[in-house]
Amino acid sequence: MVAARFNEPISKKLADGAVAALEAGGVPGTQIETHWVPGSFELPQAALALARTRRYAGIVGVGVVIRGETPHFDFVAGEAARGLSSVALTTGVPVSFGVITALTEAQAWERAGGSVGHRGEEAARAALEMAVWKRELRSRTRGTSRRRD
Repeated sequence: MVAARFNEPISKKLADGAVAALEAGGVPGTQIETHWVPGSFELPQAALALARTRRYAGIVGVGVVIRGETPHFDFVAGEAARGLSSVALTTGVPVSFGVITALTEAQAWERAGGSVGHRGEEAARAALEMAVWKRELRSRTRGTSRRRD
């Protein structure tokens, strides 16, 4: 997992939820690593470095971007989303987007385990599901041929 330190109390809750979801999905805690980076803008760079090692079946990106009084929010949120997607597409390693983009801090908390859900848990489940899907796809296509309709 890569986690953004900016808005750390909320990011920590996202990271904790992601770890819990991965463990509930059968991933041993000893196989889960959390790599902290300064902010959500840096998530794609860290995810790419991790994906290139080929040591990870999936990567969960978590962070929080809260709209302020300037357009900075739009740039950071957009680049985090685009960058994480690009890492997945260019490396083939599943990378999930658990970055909260909210107008207010209260909205962010609601998405970190409040009434609107838990983006960290959701992102972890998505990464896990994609990693399993890719493993199953590889095992089905290895040594077998499937008829195309």
